[in-house]
Amino acid sequence: HVQLVESGGDSVQAGGSLRLSCAASPYTLISSCMAWFRQAPGKEREGVARIATGSGNTYYADSVKGRFTISRDVAKNTVYPQMNSLKPEDTGMYFCARVRFSYIACVSGSSAYGYWGQGTQVTVS
Repeated sequence: HVQLVESGGDSVQAGGSLRLSCAASPYTLISSCMAWFRQAPGKEREGVARIATGSGNTYYADSVKGRFTISRDVAKNTVYPQMNSLKPEDTGMYFCARVRFSYIACVSGSSAYGYWGQGTQVTVS
């Protein structure tokens, strides 16, 4: 069973940066799609960025393009969203997720993701 553990959330000032981490276990060589979603209080969960762990192809929500960069360390089975130029509207609980099945394309819809971390809080003020 896949387990995801997020870390790196913090409180930062606007314009600051954070690097989140999502470590997946157990380790697998099978490529998949891993994504980050976020949810602010009173708002719906939204996709932020995702990465195909095999190809390295990345995808970003329009709201974070140019500011966020997602990468992965295959050896560590870990995904890292580097978040720069943070804005107050970036505040929220950030969740790492992995698609339910490896063969699922790296889609944006949360319904495709069957494994979720517990979340890490990002607060920008």
